[in-house]
Amino acid sequence: MMSKPRVLAIANQKGGVGKTTTAINLSTALAAVGETVAILDLDPQGNASTGLGVGVSERTGTTYDALVDDVPLSSILKKTSVPRLFVAPAGMELAGADIDLLDDPQRHYRLKRAIDRLAAECPDITYVLIDCPPSLGLLTVGSMTAADAVLIPLQCEFFALEGLSQIMRTIETVRARLNPQLELQGVVLTMYDRRNNLSADVEADVRAHLGDKVYRTAIPRNVRISEAPSHGKPALLYDLKCAGSQAYVQLASEVIGRERAA
Repeated sequence: MMSKPRVLAIANQKGGVGKTTTAINLSTALAAVGETVAILDLDPQGNASTGLGVGVSERTGTTYDALVDDVPLSSILKKTSVPRLFVAPAGMELAGADIDLLDDPQRHYRLKRAIDRLAAECPDITYVLIDCPPSLGLLTVGSMTAADAVLIPLQCEFFALEGLSQIMRTIETVRARLNPQLELQGVVLTMYDRRNNLSADVEADVRAHLGDKVYRTAIPRNVRISEAPSHGKPALLYDLKCAGSQAYVQLASEVIGRERAA
């Protein structure tokens, strides 16, 4: 029997929370321990593609083609500098996918069908991570419909809980209407500053609401993490020893532990 890859949607409707950084570095850490990972870049800005060294000129096929024109994901996957890590790149045309698929009654299931086809054509892939756009539109809802679980990066800031409650409601709606098996893999606190009382206050509030669903690992503010994308590398390749990279290694360990316990 063919084993199906685990599909994790990395989502938050707010931009600038470390969503793409988490997708890139978590994927790299998973690949480093022997998993074969495909990142699906569903953000029209294409930052995950750029951060993994796939320039705009190399994106001869994109996730838009897979969603709208049924082009196989296997044909658009690009190798990265990380062994066993591949990326399906994104382009600005994704911004119009909502409109292009408006008349398709099965539009929310198109990504799921594309991933099922990818699993059949590339059976070595063990994880698919979806880098969702910073919104709760069709692309994010379709990602949750295709996913086994959602991982939420949450910036340690004042409005964090308000945004968290909104995405939790979206997960519940998708579970009720489109994907009954959808789970919350966990919430990871990002841009954590131990010198700042606000980070500790946000952490306390989130843990009080969600308990063990919040990962023990928090991703610190780290200059090396910010520098890595401009070099087209994950932080784990750019500077493995920095605090941010080590945090993502620990996060990957927690994710794998939860997956094995599921």
